[in-house]
Amino acid sequence: MFSKSRINEPGPKNSGSEDSTSSSSEAAPAKTTPDFTPSPPKAKPPASVLSSDLVVTGNMKTTGDVQIEGTVEGDIRAHLLTVGEGATVKGECIADDVVVNGRVVGRVRGLKVRLTSTARVEGDIIHKTIAIESGAHFEGSVQRQDDPLNTGNKTAVTPTPSSKEAGKV
Repeated sequence: MFSKSRINEPGPKNSGSEDSTSSSSEAAPAKTTPDFTPSPPKAKPPASVLSSDLVVTGNMKTTGDVQIEGTVEGDIRAHLLTVGEGATVKGECIADDVVVNGRVVGRVRGLKVRLTSTARVEGDIIHKTIAIESGAHFEGSVQRQDDPLNTGNKTAVTPTPSSKEAGKV
């Protein structure tokens, strides 16, 4: 007398009493739609900003971006590191991209390093690519490396003695 609608009925649609052609055509679209629909890529979070009145003592490490406007006494590791014009960093700066507008006292390591005209760097720079604008102050050495982010100790290369020195005791 009364029957349930097939749309609202839970469980398998094919109960065996109906013809298989109608139920198989309904089930076919369910097989082609994926169970998992990928979500759109997440938006990149904004850079962490350390304000000009902030003094940080200690090391910082992130996979994101950091913009320093205050003072940091410690090492910084980030994806993109921007040292603001009024900022001072006393420690090692390691990032894929390093932009220095302010003062850094310590080593700078980065795939891309840029010193703007207001930059003051006292320390060595190890880079893959570098740009130094006119007016930037820099004291230290510059060294190009294919992998400047590798901070591990390099194996020490000991010079082999020449044939003259090899025979001396």
